[in-house]
Amino acid sequence: MQPLKGITVVTLEHAIAAPFATRQLADLGARIIKIERPGSGDFARGYDSRVNGLASHFVWTNRSKESVTLDVKHPEAAKALQKLVLEKADVVVQNLAPGAAARLGLGYERLAERKPGIIVCDISGYGADGPYRDKKAYDLLIQSEAGFVSVTGTADEPCKAGPSIADIAAGMYAYTNILAALMQRAQTGKGQHIDISMLESLAEWTSYPLYYAFDGAPPPPRTGASHATIYPYGPFPTGDGGTVMMGLQNEREWAKFCDVVLLQPALAKDPRFAGNAKRVASRDALRALIVEAFSGLTAPQVVERLEAAQIANARVNSMHEVWEHPQLKARNRWREVRTSAGPIPAMLPPGSWNEGPRMDPVPALGEHTEAVLAELGIDAEGVRALRAAEAI
Repeated sequence: MQPLKGITVVTLEHAIAAPFATRQLADLGARIIKIERPGSGDFARGYDSRVNGLASHFVWTNRSKESVTLDVKHPEAAKALQKLVLEKADVVVQNLAPGAAARLGLGYERLAERKPGIIVCDISGYGADGPYRDKKAYDLLIQSEAGFVSVTGTADEPCKAGPSIADIAAGMYAYTNILAALMQRAQTGKGQHIDISMLESLAEWTSYPLYYAFDGAPPPPRTGASHATIYPYGPFPTGDGGTVMMGLQNEREWAKFCDVVLLQPALAKDPRFAGNAKRVASRDALRALIVEAFSGLTAPQVVERLEAAQIANARVNSMHEVWEHPQLKARNRWREVRTSAGPIPAMLPPGSWNEGPRMDPVPALGEHTEAVLAELGIDAEGVRALRAAEAI
């Protein structure tokens, strides 16, 4: 599955948002040339060493790429970068500090004058203009600014999402916008400037609580792992010390739950719990009844009753349990990807194709520098001179 084979992306990226977007383009066959700082590279390489000495964030978002080290502040390296973009790139992706790419001559306006078909995707915290343009933006900060933290956590304490959800949201919108721009270019021959903001990406993902709080209405309360506006929907303890996650969606399920799971069919007609809005308002009383009913059952017994009633349920899996998840194994979702520290398992990207996606190695820092420079006509002597000048 390589629908983007023949497309070259030059990316000045670090951390998560841009690397996640370009890795997905690589999955579809695009050539990704990743420009990194000599010596240290993408700073996500140093986040941790949990994967055979490599960083967990980095191996997740950087397979199937070529790593080229260039000190873009060095005149000769900057010249090589310009040549690379003008001769090779269909797409340029960057999430440097605001204005940095333009100072390198990689802004869309300047590139489009010389290469009208170029697609430039800029990813930043707050966008290319506005009063927050130059404000520093990290994932947790954007989770806060977008209101996500305000509706996540418990009544006593707000919480962030475990994964880097603001980065992931921005990466997904960058990825889909680049695909759309490539389709548009195929029809018109013209490129596109794409301006992706982490704030706008995550604000879009929080549109349900935004609308819930429409016109000054109270926002959804923070309810931990329980659903804020549907009940019962969340985790419940069992008599063996376990936890079962379950969710009801309608009145038919509510009646079945009372009859088959709680063995209290009369509860379905209790006026306190007639309809979801009343169950939410009386959640404390209803929770007490459910906890009492589950107190004499093991987690597997509760799950058995929920399955019999066709009530949605799930295990609260640890990360170790996800590695061994029987559904992922049954669907053959794991592959092996090479790294400089040896092979590691990697999950197939979502989607089913007759031919699998591209899943090539995670690059070592600067692994492809000489090969890519050779494509630009820089011979071995020129490479030695650049190394001597610490430009690569």
